[in-house]
This record gives sequence, structure tokens and C-alpha cells, in this order.
Amino acid sequence: MKKNEKLTGGCICGQVRYQIKEKPLFTQACHCKDCKILTGSSYVVNSSILENTLVVEGQVSSTKLKAGSGASCKTYFCNNCGTYVYADYESAVKRLTLRTKTLDSSEKFPPQVHIFIKDKDPWLNLSENVICFKEMYDPKKIWPEESLKRYSEYLKDNSN
Repeated sequence: MKKNEKLTGGCICGQVRYQIKEKPLFTQACHCKDCKILTGSSYVVNSSILENTLVVEGQVSSTKLKAGSGASCKTYFCNNCGTYVYADYESAVKRLTLRTKTLDSSEKFPPQVHIFIKDKDPWLNLSENVICFKEMYDPKKIWPEESLKRYSEYLKDNSN
């Protein structure tokens, strides 16, 4: 992705559209029980983005939930069709979690890891070249250096 290229996406009915001003920091597939219930699927693909890179047009509502870790999160969804577009996790300081498949070009951001595979459906087979974690991982050890640098610089510039 080029430096100033904007990525766009939205909900299924088109009432909510958004753009992100930078590529995601990291993309992962989560197999935890909460994500399964929330999506009605075997897993969800999420991308971590800096909070200041998301611009949303259209009306979204939110609800507060508890994540599997016990920390709270606010999920944001379209008022009309209910598509869950992004979340703000208490534990993800100054980051938002974007539902990757709501991006118009989601195929550009495949999962870099799979997490909470301890809860993975037994009939779902992952290829051997996929990086997996039983639960969560330490981003400082897993994220690309470029993403860690962008996040660190953002935190330093926006520490208040």
C-alpha cells in the first residue's frame, strides 16, 4: 500500500462508509468463544489500526461488552443493517479493531496469525505455514518492526 493511499469500506447496506488513512498495523484471525458468538462463525478476521486513521460516514451505534480477557470493549455497528464495523478495546491503547472483511479490498490483508486456537473448531484445519497461538501473543514480539514503530511514534506524539 502506498503511503497516502486511503482504504475504504463499509457495512452491507451501504449506509455506513469509512476510510482509513494508513494500512492496518496488523491483521489476525481470532477463534475465541466470544468472537464466535458475536459473529455466528468459526472465527473473525480483525485488523488493528491507529485510532486517528479511521473516518466514518453514516450512523453507527455502539454497545459495551466484556472481552474474553475480562477487559471491556465498545463495538460499533450500522444502525440500519447491524453490520459490526469496528471495536474499541480497553486493552488496545489508542488503537481500534476494524473488521477486516468490511474493507472493500479485504483480500489485501490476510491474517498474519491465528489466535485463541485453543477454542478453534475441531473440523477447521489450518495449514502448517500459518502462525498460531493458543491464546493471545505479545505484539512486541510478533508485529512487523514497521508497525511497532508507527504505533510507538503515535503513542509518543499523543500521550495525554
